[in-house]
Parts: sequence; structure tokens; C-alpha cells
Amino acid sequence: MKFRKSMVVGLVLLLVVTLTACAAGPNAAANQPGPEGQVAGFWLGLWHGFISFFTFIISLFNDNVSVYEVHNNGGWYNFGFILGVSMFFGGSGNRTRYVRRR
Repeated sequence: MKFRKSMVVGLVLLLVVTLTACAAGPNAAANQPGPEGQVAGFWLGLWHGFISFFTFIISLFNDNVSVYEVHNNGGWYNFGFILGVSMFFGGSGNRTRYVRRR
């Protein structure tokens, strides 16, 4: 029993280390203006998040289209992006209230 418990702990630690190795590093282009001379903020992040599904599909066929703007202001752009993605994909959680009626 003790061997099994230590095996589970070891596998969990291995999984945690593996997943943290996949974490993104710092963005070198943050707070740097892009080719248009602008830094993307919250509102542009919200828009990019909302259209992310379509830009992903287009980016598969066109190398000039990317899903995420790297020339952003950091946290506010990320917050807007995540909020836009959740708005598009219905992240309100209203389906959790669904009650099956007989």
C-alpha cells in the first residue's frame, strides 16, 4: 500500500513538472508599438478574443493572420482576450442551471 501511494505522488509530481514546463515565457514585444504604431489594450483584446475562432481558421491557410496580438499592454489585453473568448463560446455558465424535467 505504501508503494502505491508513493507511486501516485511521484506521478502527480511528474505531471505537475511537465505541465509547468509548457508555460509561456515573458513577451519581449509587450508595451512595444507594432507596425501600425499602436499597443493593443483591453478593447482590442476583447475584440480579438471574440473573433478568435474565425482568426484561428483563417490562420491555418494564411500566414499573415495571427490569433493573438503580441504588441499588447500585458494584463489588460489578456483580460480582454479571455473575456472575449468566453463571451463568444458562451462562458456564462447558464447551462449548469439546467434541470431535467420528467
